[in-house]
Amino acid sequence: MNKKDLEWKRIEEKQIIKNQWIDLRETAYRFPDGTIGRPFYNISRQNYVVIVASDENGRYLCVHQYRHGLGKVTTEFPAGGIESGETLEQAARRELKEETGYESDSWQYLLAVPSYATIADNYAYIFKAENCRKVSRQHLDDTEFLQVSTCTDEQLQNMTQEGHFEQAIHILAWLWARNSM
Repeated sequence: MNKKDLEWKRIEEKQIIKNQWIDLRETAYRFPDGTIGRPFYNISRQNYVVIVASDENGRYLCVHQYRHGLGKVTTEFPAGGIESGETLEQAARRELKEETGYESDSWQYLLAVPSYATIADNYAYIFKAENCRKVSRQHLDDTEFLQVSTCTDEQLQNMTQEGHFEQAIHILAWLWARNSM
């Protein structure tokens, strides 16, 4: 059996909600064996960037913010949506400056990963920015309430093991950035 033989064929789709934040659909599929499965839910969301940023002392720039999906404040890397007409690097530079007030002249694109391949079709584009320096205050969106801190590699390791740095894509980004030195 080749990969093409594993594909599901969409046979029905009903729009549940569509707005600036999310496009949620209920879908029925014909499986490779001919049976039909339903309901499956598919989400289209905006692609986004994650920035593994470190300052001139090699400390990682982290942001703390409330995440309603988890119902708590998380620690993570600066990240945000890619706006229409922006390149990936432009989005990464903008998000880093907006969320932290930092800039960098040392950027590296690392990789793209599906955000949540089971139900969503968007990607996270991961960047590494080194030798970041504070150049301004934060410029947050209306729904952003963030605090910035710095962490050593050891602190991030401990926070991850203790469940305090918990977003999977951000953990992947950190591990990938460490191995791209």
